[in-house]
Amino acid sequence: MEKIWLQSYPKGVPAEIDIDHIPSLVALFDKACKTFADKVAYISMGREITYRQLDAEASEFAGWLQAKGLKKGDRVALMMPNILQYPVALFGTLRAGCVVVNCNPLYTPRELEHQLKDSGATAIVIVENFAHTLQQVIAHTAIKHVIVTSMGERLGGLKGAIVNFVVRRVKKMVPAWHLAGSISFKTALAQGRKQGFKPVPLEQGDLAFLQYTGGTTGVSKGAMLTHANIASNVTQAYNWIKPVVREGEEMIITALPLYHIFALTANCLTFLMIGARNLLIANPRDIPGFVKEWRKYPVTVVTGVNTLFNALLNNAEFGKLDFSTMRVTLGGGMAVQGPVAERWRKVTGVPLLQAYGLTETSPAATINPLDMHEFNGAIGLPISSTDVSIRDDYGAEVPQGQVGEICIKGPQVMKGYWQRPEETANVFHPDGFLRTGDMGYVDKLGFVFLVDRKKDMILVSGFNVYPNEVEEAVAMHPGVSDVAAIGVPDEHSGEAVKIFVVRKDPAVNEQMLIAHCRSVLTGYKVPKHIEFRDDLPRTNVGKILRRALKEGA
Repeated sequence: MEKIWLQSYPKGVPAEIDIDHIPSLVALFDKACKTFADKVAYISMGREITYRQLDAEASEFAGWLQAKGLKKGDRVALMMPNILQYPVALFGTLRAGCVVVNCNPLYTPRELEHQLKDSGATAIVIVENFAHTLQQVIAHTAIKHVIVTSMGERLGGLKGAIVNFVVRRVKKMVPAWHLAGSISFKTALAQGRKQGFKPVPLEQGDLAFLQYTGGTTGVSKGAMLTHANIASNVTQAYNWIKPVVREGEEMIITALPLYHIFALTANCLTFLMIGARNLLIANPRDIPGFVKEWRKYPVTVVTGVNTLFNALLNNAEFGKLDFSTMRVTLGGGMAVQGPVAERWRKVTGVPLLQAYGLTETSPAATINPLDMHEFNGAIGLPISSTDVSIRDDYGAEVPQGQVGEICIKGPQVMKGYWQRPEETANVFHPDGFLRTGDMGYVDKLGFVFLVDRKKDMILVSGFNVYPNEVEEAVAMHPGVSDVAAIGVPDEHSGEAVKIFVVRKDPAVNEQMLIAHCRSVLTGYKVPKHIEFRDDLPRTNVGKILRRALKEGA
């Protein structure tokens, strides 16, 4: 597709990027640690570490990996929430030339076993809360070296002891476990310090991450993301935000898990480049605790997903925060709903802007201009060196404004799926465009609009109904806190729309919602079935799991 959107690029953002001067992510990390050595890099539960400390501890962790015999290309699994140990282990793994395999701490034993076996990881860093899960499957994996850390281990002295006591004894969040030969994070760093670290030559084409995703179909697959893929996306994002951020002065709050591709690239790596302070939130589901932590700091940037923003807005204390320092709010991971974006701007005074991407694109592909003042419903403009093509089921490009599958091409697009050549071939068009499985269109200004997941589309009497549109319409009702829409079998229309609703106002009933939907939706899009629930199933980043709702419908 012609880059008709270049005329709409934000001021100062180049059309193309050049990463020839970036041999690896380690080079980016080294530069940031040298430039911002004495500035605070991460804050967790009141404990701060500087870029200088992060640099030293990453080398110690790399030294430990080398002491254990791990070499360039070996896989290291990380299974932690947002705590200080994560960035240390992340950058230490990359510095040793190894490949990071991010694991969701909420994995079931079956899911963890699959990922560890599939990746061939030989070492793992895991928080003790989830060590019992590893215990059940480790015998069936290639794991030889285990570091078990605790939530309070890097907080120091009394604070660390108190956090561990509360987690273990008060909240009882650590089931009994036994992993023979495991060591603490502190011990690993000490051993690495004693061993020393030998730099590893790295090239852009070397693998940096195996980032697992369900993709569009089938079993969880490892997206092979090279140093060039991630360095490209970090550079693309950096160019996009550069006109509106101040090097060494920003403070970003990270509630989305760093093991997820959105926070990994955006919060952890891109804001590292500009020397930002990164406030880590270990448990974003604890909204009161999240708000309490936010209150302590002059936050300037926040990223999140629609459900997180909605949950914050529904917390009475959130509106009392001081938002005078806040300058950028970026939503991704799922569609941001108009009513949520509108409320966010009213409460914080800052527009909620959307970005779009997926694990396979490292992840950013489109971002809205950060100097926009209002929510426009778009997922943004294609970022530098990125082409977007909207195609039909046969791979032909559709006319401007027509809905089709969003396809992406750019330096941030993955190398392929780990050890799955057939799946890799299926997800790419012959001309190299990645099939995202998302439906959308491009308007006359070049803005891309996301309609919905291709597989989530509901077919009512031959008409396409997109769950996002129904959900946004229902969310406009003041008595609704949360909503999800799916298609269910119907003998008359093939499929019918069913919604699951979490009420804000207990008085809201089925008739009221049907009447509301009829006022804003065409007849065939109006829900035929409504089920009220206390909560909705979600992924680790807060996306609503429509699949789980379908299975139980």
